[in-house]
Amino acid sequence: MSASFAKALEAAHEAAGSQNHPVGTLYVVATPIGNLADISLRALHLLTLVDVVACEDTRHTQQLLRAYGLDRPGSQLLAVHQHNEAEAAQHVLVRLAQGERVAYVSDAGTPAISDPGARLVAVVRQAGFRVLPLPGPSSVTTALSASGMTGDQGFVFAGFLSSKTAERQHAVQGFLQETRAVVLLEAPHRMEALAQDLAVLGSRLVTVGRELTKQFEQIETLTAQDLSAWLAQKPAHQRGEFVLVLHDAPIVASVGNGLRVLQLLLPELPLKTAVKLAAEISGEPKNQLYEQALSLKNKEAS
Repeated sequence: MSASFAKALEAAHEAAGSQNHPVGTLYVVATPIGNLADISLRALHLLTLVDVVACEDTRHTQQLLRAYGLDRPGSQLLAVHQHNEAEAAQHVLVRLAQGERVAYVSDAGTPAISDPGARLVAVVRQAGFRVLPLPGPSSVTTALSASGMTGDQGFVFAGFLSSKTAERQHAVQGFLQETRAVVLLEAPHRMEALAQDLAVLGSRLVTVGRELTKQFEQIETLTAQDLSAWLAQKPAHQRGEFVLVLHDAPIVASVGNGLRVLQLLLPELPLKTAVKLAAEISGEPKNQLYEQALSLKNKEAS
C-alpha cells in the first residue's frame, strides 16, 4: 500500500467510523472503474468492517484490497458471479442470518447494473435482510457526464447488445425510433461489428468513452456513420473497454402537418386556442403556427 492510501484509510475511519453500519446487512459497494483514487472514504472504511467480501472475481478483488492495505484471507472472500449467483446467494443468506456484515463488489463500478449482483440483492431482500448501497464510480454516469448530451428526455441504458449479429442489428434498428439518449457497453473485440451496425443511424451523434478514468482515457464525439472510420484510424482506438452514448434525437414533426391542423381547427375555435392545440398535435413551434394562423385569417377576410 502506498503512503497516499495509508492517509486515505486513516481519513476513511475518521470520516465514517462514527456512522451506523448495522449487522446482518448486505452492503453493495461501488469500486473504481480504473483509477484507484476514485474509491470513496465510506467504502474504504466499510471494507475493513465487514466480515466477508462477496465478489465477482476473488483474485481481482484481493488485488484491489491489497492496493488499499486491506488484505484479507481467502476464507473471507466469497465468489458470486453470473454463473453461480443463485447458489452463492444462499451462502450469503447464511452469513447474514449469523449477524455478519457482507459487502458485495463487482470487478469495477457499481454492482448489479450491468455486472452481477441484481439476483443477490433480490434474494437478500426477499429473505428480509437489509441491503444498503454505497454509491460511487459508474461507467454509465461517467460517460453521460462527459458526453455533452443536452437533451431533457432522459436516457435508456441498453448495456451490452447481443453478440448474435441478427439480434444486435434488430436492437440497433429500434434506436431509429428511440429519441432518448442510449448508453451502450462493448468489449474491444466486438466494437467494429457494433460500429458497422450503428452506421444506419447516419448523422446521429455518438460519444465514445474508451478506458474511462485510466491512463489512456479517450472521449470522442462523432457521428454514428463515422464510427467505423474512427476505429480504423489507430490500433489504440480498438483497445480497452468501451462506453458509448448515443445522443438524443430531436423529435421531427411532419412538414406542413401543423398547417393542416390549423386549417381544421380555425373554423371551430378562437385563433389562440387553435394555435395552441395545433402546436401540441404537430410538435411545430407555436410562434410559427401563430403567423400561419394570422395569414389564413387575413386571406379569409380579403
